[in-house]
Amino acid sequence: MKTHQTDFSRGSVYRNILEVAVPMTFAQLLNLLYNIVDRMYIGRIPEVGTLALTGVGLCFPIITLITAFTYLFGNGGGPLCAMELGRGNKEEAERLMGNTFTMLVLTGVVLMAAGLLFYKPVLYLFGASDVTFPYAGEYITIYLLGTVFVMIALGMNPFINSQGFGNMGMLTVLIGAVLNIILDPLFIFVFHMGVRGAAIATVLSQMVSAVWVLKFLTGKRASLHLKREAMRIEWKRVKKIVALGVSGFIMAFTNSAVQVACNATLQVYGGDLYVGVMTVLNSVREIFTMPVMGLTNGASPVMSFNYGEKTYERVKKAIWFITGVCCVYTLAAWGILQVIPEFFIHLFNNEPELVERGIPALHIYFFGFVFMALQFTGQSVFVALGKAKKATFFSLFRKVIIVVPLTILLPMAGNLGVDGVFWAEPISNLVGGCASFFTMLITVMPELNGKKKRER
Repeated sequence: MKTHQTDFSRGSVYRNILEVAVPMTFAQLLNLLYNIVDRMYIGRIPEVGTLALTGVGLCFPIITLITAFTYLFGNGGGPLCAMELGRGNKEEAERLMGNTFTMLVLTGVVLMAAGLLFYKPVLYLFGASDVTFPYAGEYITIYLLGTVFVMIALGMNPFINSQGFGNMGMLTVLIGAVLNIILDPLFIFVFHMGVRGAAIATVLSQMVSAVWVLKFLTGKRASLHLKREAMRIEWKRVKKIVALGVSGFIMAFTNSAVQVACNATLQVYGGDLYVGVMTVLNSVREIFTMPVMGLTNGASPVMSFNYGEKTYERVKKAIWFITGVCCVYTLAAWGILQVIPEFFIHLFNNEPELVERGIPALHIYFFGFVFMALQFTGQSVFVALGKAKKATFFSLFRKVIIVVPLTILLPMAGNLGVDGVFWAEPISNLVGGCASFFTMLITVMPELNGKKKRER
């Protein structure tokens, strides 16, 4: 593939965003395939598919927690790197990248060790039963062995995108995703390794993606290079990286907390079947939110660069562009899910009872899905412009202050039971999304309007 680098300072802002966002969105969807393909195949293992799917679903909070740490460093260092490029400070950008790499590797080793030591009590805490634990344990012990590969592949890819190499960032994920699609059926069905085969396929695929990222960032085509001297930890830089990345970390970490609360509550009110339903709903939600994440993440380096370069009119254009596209898309997605919910449930499991219980749950869970666009848009602007405190607050607000308490309390209100768990999501989208977006408009827009504008 031809290496194309986007100049964020020139041309149409909308084109700049799309040149990064389109391959990034595709990459996000491919990244989703790592886990989605696992679930599709696992759910169809003869005789034990539903139990195996439920068991793997119990591993999501652990996997999400690992992903949270890639956001803490990668999504913190990436925008800072783009800002320094906008200021013409290449040396500082490379030091930020080097410090991020070191923190990702060190954190990956710690997470792997801790996970292997404590995975059993943690899985039972997350809602595992004696029936589903064997499947969950088989999957997570193998997945944890590849933690460092996951950290490098996901955490360093933002530094490829921040340099304007959207196609190369997409290839990082494409290579691993295609390999995973090939290896999954081979290990699960041909070698009869079941859940363990799915985990091995995922680890091998992430390892190849990690090697690709490192090869590009140390090669000649990159504008910024990963250098050994830049990897020496300097805490002032780490502090800046973490301060900006903590909002993405909290979003992912609180996703993990929500998954735990949902699984544990559903185990009480509905048993293993409803934990399986939630596994499917989480999978469908990931499919439909990935394009929004791809667009907002693709716009982030464009906004960061132009904010650093002080071309504020271009920043405003980027904000309104992603707002409009995200709202139109999520409104259309909501309509599709209301019309053909069974299609998306059948992607993961064909058991009649799960499909029967899953359709009404899906209708509740995705009600008012359009408001999620406001959360992502407001959050991405705060991160791209370095507004760390606001980004952190609204990450906590939607999940910790709204979703988790509602997940626990609503099932007891009016005998809602399992439906109460599913209603927590749309309520949080409405309240949290509006709060994040309108706070962004009130605080960021006057700031941009009040500054001297430079347009090219």
